[in-house]
Amino acid sequence: ARGKDVILAAGGIGLAPLRPAINHVLDNRDDYNRVVVLYGARTPADMLYPRELTKWRSRLDAKVSITVDRADRKWRGNVGVITQLVSAARIDPTSTVAMVCGPEIMMHYMQIHLAKLGISDKDIYVSMERNMKCAIGRCGHCQYGGDFMCKDGPVFSFDSIAARFRIREL
Repeated sequence: ARGKDVILAAGGIGLAPLRPAINHVLDNRDDYNRVVVLYGARTPADMLYPRELTKWRSRLDAKVSITVDRADRKWRGNVGVITQLVSAARIDPTSTVAMVCGPEIMMHYMQIHLAKLGISDKDIYVSMERNMKCAIGRCGHCQYGGDFMCKDGPVFSFDSIAARFRIREL
């Protein structure tokens, strides 16, 4: 991703696995072009790392957008699904890498919106966080098609798993 625009999109607790990547990109800001962080949570109370989110949003060298599905009376930010934030990302689609982690339905629709911007599926990375038990691919709890998240992933380029996203209940 060095030398490219970077979109880091997290839904709900998907911010936890993406947090180290976000911190790395922000700590090494000169290595990347435009940086866009998108985060969606169900409610303001469900947001992870509120102090870090505030710190990230205060930076002038990155675009950080946050939304919630349901606002409370105190919330003054965006309300709606995270994919609504994608269109505001000012990136070069031919030189952009996207990293996405969240519920599978969110990642599915995020890919659709990123593709509308012109970002190739090979440049969209999804983190398929699943319940991992044995960590060696024997128990099958983390199986996704022919892959086991514990040994083959959990991070995949979208083009390598796109066909499986279209299979219901997989």
